[in-house]
Amino acid sequence: MYPQELTAPMSRELTARGFEELKTAAAAEAAISSTKGSMLLVVNSVCGCAAGSARPGVLSSLNGDKKPEKLVTVFAGVDKEAVDVARQHLMPYPPSSPAIALFKDGKLVHMIERHHIEGRTAEIISTHLKQVYQEFC
Repeated sequence: MYPQELTAPMSRELTARGFEELKTAAAAEAAISSTKGSMLLVVNSVCGCAAGSARPGVLSSLNGDKKPEKLVTVFAGVDKEAVDVARQHLMPYPPSSPAIALFKDGKLVHMIERHHIEGRTAEIISTHLKQVYQEFC
């Protein structure tokens, strides 16, 4: 588990823009399975090579006309039980952090895994997400 002083600034990047932190298994299950409409889930991570562009890309994607109705996040290496529940809902995709998932009425409709994030700029991630929002939100 990562220390709070290391992860808090990374969490605040998302929560300052309206993301709800899911800290428990029950909170993750409730949010993912019962949300009507569109919901963006970010599996946050300390990984600089991927998370360093994932968070800014996600935040930039929210500046468009269409965007998810609900924003949630779990933190890999911090909120173990919540992350485990989230990953059950991300099947058949293997565990990945960071990761970005869009749900519609509780069903996974789009997944961006770590290998889709690494080596890409925040702008590329944002543009991709905006296209996904046009289709599903």
